Amino acid sequence: MNLFDIFLLALALSVDAFVVSFSYGLIIKKGKGKAALKLGTATGLGQFIMPVLGWYGARSIYQHIEAIDHWIAFFVFLVLGIKIIAEAFKEGESAPKLSKLLSLKVLFFIGLATSIDAFVSGSMLYFMKAPVWSSALIIGLITFINATIGFNFCRMFKKVPIKYMEIISGLILILLGCKVLIEHLSAAA
Repeated sequence: MNLFDIFLLALALSVDAFVVSFSYGLIIKKGKGKAALKLGTATGLGQFIMPVLGWYGARSIYQHIEAIDHWIAFFVFLVLGIKIIAEAFKEGESAPKLSKLLSLKVLFFIGLATSIDAFVSGSMLYFMKAPVWSSALIIGLITFINATIGFNFCRMFKKVPIKYMEIISGLILILLGCKVLIEHLSAAA
């Protein structure tokens, strides 16, 4: 997995953080700069820690699944991508009520909730022999930047349906999975 692939993965993983921050940008009226930094830090830190945990978790079981690791990576990215795309098309569901107070507890849960996919992706990074610390740093930084942008520029993006960003992020994950599979199969041939 090269640097560009990791960058694309980071963009795809950061969409949830962008959407959450965007939503908070719409409801928080005072202390916007501080709130944006809090949300960016919480989501960026979650997106940094979870791939590391996933990478080390995968390392502990790798010897048992080494022969099929490329298929696992493909299916995990495929499922994550399909899940994100399917959620983009869900309509009529009421959005959860957001707390206007960004307490440590709220920030912790936002960081955790937006980084579950990053845990799974971290395990895929191990299977693809990607360096964990630099990959996690890129994912965390991109998430921090996107969450901060989402919060601060929510008024500019208000007219762009979030559905489209979610669909694009799902397609990126699916394409990354296909790329892993194609590279492995062509290397084996």
